Amino acid sequence: MTAKPATDTSATEPTEAEGEAEAEAARFHTLLASFEGQPAATAGQGKDAVNEPMIRHWCEAMGDANPAYTGPDAIAPPTMLQAWTMGGLSGHGDRSSAYDELLALLDGAGCTSVVATDCEQEYLRPLRPGDAITFDAVIESVSPRKTTKLGTGHFVTTRMDVHANGEPAGTHRFRILKYAPAAKKPTEQAKPAKPAQRPRPVINRDNQGFWDGVRAHKLLIQRCTACATLRFPWLPGCNTCGSPDWDTVEASGAGTVFSYVVMHHPPFPAFDPPYAVALVELAEGVRMVSNITGVPYDKVRIGLPVRLEFLRVDEELELPVFRGSEA
Repeated sequence: MTAKPATDTSATEPTEAEGEAEAEAARFHTLLASFEGQPAATAGQGKDAVNEPMIRHWCEAMGDANPAYTGPDAIAPPTMLQAWTMGGLSGHGDRSSAYDELLALLDGAGCTSVVATDCEQEYLRPLRPGDAITFDAVIESVSPRKTTKLGTGHFVTTRMDVHANGEPAGTHRFRILKYAPAAKKPTEQAKPAKPAQRPRPVINRDNQGFWDGVRAHKLLIQRCTACATLRFPWLPGCNTCGSPDWDTVEASGAGTVFSYVVMHHPPFPAFDPPYAVALVELAEGVRMVSNITGVPYDKVRIGLPVRLEFLRVDEELELPVFRGSEA
């Protein structure tokens, strides 16, 4: 009789320590899941009624000229749904203790970092100037333990039901990941750091012509051939009349700083803070976001005249930027 070889089960069966860790993770998730259905905010009230100035600011920042958002029968852009519920720097006093307790439990388990992952919105009726906004929020779900590239933690989803003048207006779901940052492997720490590279633009069939122009040192603006409206950034159709037909005009290169921010933190690879990022209004009337060169970051001001130039970032990338003058 031939003896059967011993079977090695170490690769398929968890060790005792691994089994205990999985059981503890399951117990912890059961505790976290007990918060599902509990309120995150109750009887919240928007700090301002839906109003035309906020709609105008939103549309200017987004470059959205849709006529539905202006005039006597104006509505608010649907994507502003969450904006009417936000508490600003002073916050809201209607947040529940349950949400804070849930986050405290995750902090205590080492999940001290947080990142927003995604949101979903459902629109039930348009919002109009004068609508009074109220809302309730609930902890909708807490996921089992998940391991991501950032680290190991739990996804927490809250659902906010928004009302206008007491009528359902929309739903906003917001999902975060509370996680313990992953430790770097020793081999990763030993690797010499590669020079940081600027992010590459995503080039597709809708904006290919713009980047072709940049390579030729031309800043091209789309022009609707049906109504002659200029638009930027490039889009497949006209915001004004809906026509899909267009051609281009070359920008003169003159512009002014319409608005700006100075980036200090967090540092981003290939960028050296502090630096100014501006919304530049071109002489043609459209606006684009770009860096300001030629002046210190603390000398950038609204109304500063700027002139187009092209910055060679590396062998593969060239970008349109705008040079200002202190004079």
